[in-house]
Amino acid sequence: MKRFIIILITMFAIKNTTAQIYEVGVFLGGSNFIGDVGATNYIKPNQLAMGGIVKWNRSPRHSFRASILFSNLKGVDSESSDNRRIARDYSFENSIVEFSAGMEFNFFDFDLHISGNKTTPYLFTGISVAHHDNYYWDGGGNYRSENTSSYAWGIPMVIGVKTTLTSHIILAAEVGARYTFSDEIDGSVPDAPQLSQFSFGNTNSNDWYVFTGITLTYTFGQKPCYCAF
Repeated sequence: MKRFIIILITMFAIKNTTAQIYEVGVFLGGSNFIGDVGATNYIKPNQLAMGGIVKWNRSPRHSFRASILFSNLKGVDSESSDNRRIARDYSFENSIVEFSAGMEFNFFDFDLHISGNKTTPYLFTGISVAHHDNYYWDGGGNYRSENTSSYAWGIPMVIGVKTTLTSHIILAAEVGARYTFSDEIDGSVPDAPQLSQFSFGNTNSNDWYVFTGITLTYTFGQKPCYCAF
């Protein structure tokens, strides 16, 4: 019986010393597109991006994270360094709503239970899905709607640095590229099979887009109790 009581006390202590801190906040920044239309710069925001973010900090080194972001992706051939694209002179815009979820890894301990300023670089990856309308380029070079929509699944690859402003406010700056499993966002590959003759560009290279910006989050939740039993 005594041994059973000791085990229960130990389990209770572990549960309390691993209590989680949650974060909820906003993302504000810009987006840029990398595909078959427009510039191919890796980081060149040209449209506003914003949304919300939540985190569940499981330890000082990692947390589960989810976000929903809104932006218009824009590509302009005249802003490219490729003379062939400049001569073609296409441009497009496509609104997306992206949901992503995955795990964030801290380079250094980021223990929100300890007072004082804390700063660390971090990485985030997982899975993303972006809802977008479908377009295509007709034979005359006109950007036309297919009157349908699709989901572009992808892999987010984010690097950033975050710091505590107060005991409850965290500021972070990050750059996040999304490799998608789609080549339809800029209309270079139509979604409808009957429009496949209008495909162009490198069909072996899928679309990318990048979010660059800051997050501001508020932390809350039960702090652990380091009680001596």
